[in-house]
Amino acid sequence: ERMVTGIIRQLESTGESDIPSNLIGSLIMAALRELDMVAYVRFASVYKNFRAVGDFEDFVGELDNPPSKIDDWIARKSILRNK
Repeated sequence: ERMVTGIIRQLESTGESDIPSNLIGSLIMAALRELDMVAYVRFASVYKNFRAVGDFEDFVGELDNPPSKIDDWIARKSILRNK
């Protein structure tokens, strides 16, 4: 519940009435990675719509690496593009 509240606050802080779905997805991915790795992988398997086993294997192989800032970058780009 706290995770959802945090995401909602982040979205409200954009001041936008229309929020792009990729921003919401990026925020959820970042929060889940911090909260529960199994939930993160399960969500990612649907959200990222892996087309091949190799794509999923590559994703799982990256789990040992620290989280990248790419989702933050995508989120900021989405906000700026919609202004």
